[in-house]
Amino acid sequence: MWVYILKRLLLMIPTLLGVLLLTFVVIQFVPGGPVEQYLAEARAAGGAAGAEGGAVYRGAQGVDPKRIEQIKALYGFDKPAHERFFQMLGQFARFDLGTSFFQNKPVADLIIEKLPVSITLGLWTFLISYGVAVPLGVAKAVRAGTRFDLVTTLIILVGYAIPGFVLGVALLVIFGGQLQWFPLRGLTSSNWEELSWGARIVDYLWHITLPVTAMVLGSFAVTAMLTKNAFLEEIRKQYVMTARAKGLSERQVLWKHVFRNALIPIVTGFPAAFIGAFFAGSLLIETLFSLDGLGLLSYESVIRRDYPVVLGTLFLFTLIGLVTKLISDLCYVWVDPRVKFD
Repeated sequence: MWVYILKRLLLMIPTLLGVLLLTFVVIQFVPGGPVEQYLAEARAAGGAAGAEGGAVYRGAQGVDPKRIEQIKALYGFDKPAHERFFQMLGQFARFDLGTSFFQNKPVADLIIEKLPVSITLGLWTFLISYGVAVPLGVAKAVRAGTRFDLVTTLIILVGYAIPGFVLGVALLVIFGGQLQWFPLRGLTSSNWEELSWGARIVDYLWHITLPVTAMVLGSFAVTAMLTKNAFLEEIRKQYVMTARAKGLSERQVLWKHVFRNALIPIVTGFPAAFIGAFFAGSLLIETLFSLDGLGLLSYESVIRRDYPVVLGTLFLFTLIGLVTKLISDLCYVWVDPRVKFD
């Protein structure tokens, strides 16, 4: 196993390099880089100031070429592309994710600032999805072919077919706009600091209900159907018939024998799902409900061409994803000792 782990760790290096190189090359051909973004914002600010004060800001008429060269040097664009790429790799090797062009903060600090919102969305989605999907899948397997199985399958497939963003819009319009049962934006109220602890918890749950609902309904469909199919496959095996022949109750057969073997493909997916709960923030849901998380940070960074944030978060999340995939593969051995990597 240790040889397998070492091979996988060594394979992460070219994978990371390939992802970063591909993204870096694509970035070089994207129009409207950081310098252009800076100049556009300067012109927009200058035009607004001129309209209010009667004078025209110089940025609205054009920028001195020397000033443009200074801006390029500030962002590091006075160097060749290959030199900037290797400089970036050197920073990432030291786990230095760089500094944002426009927010003037280290990328690591920005991720830490935005992480609580994404953790909130992802962790609640993970807990509710698995908490509902696994028992529902077991119930569907036990009652396979019955009306309960057919109705729940229909509901699951409908929920899976509706995009989370569309469902979120519907929830906002109905429960946030027309009925006004839930707030339209934010994770907490403006006076949250003034509330008691009990009121804070209620206020937090009140704000998080709609976005979590929009993310959950489509996410537990795969887990529920996977659980059902895994249980049906195990129930038909010979050892189950032997356990029943020995006089064991259906509950003992189901939960003592079938449950452990049927959960192998589900348990091995726990690491990826759990880590994903912390880092895989939903861009559309965060944007729709005005939640300032990692998804919204990534979107704004791409729009503003804030390349250190784009590449820094890409490096971090790719590395976490590769490690998580390795842990998921190792879980097969820990859960089922019959699996051998050789």
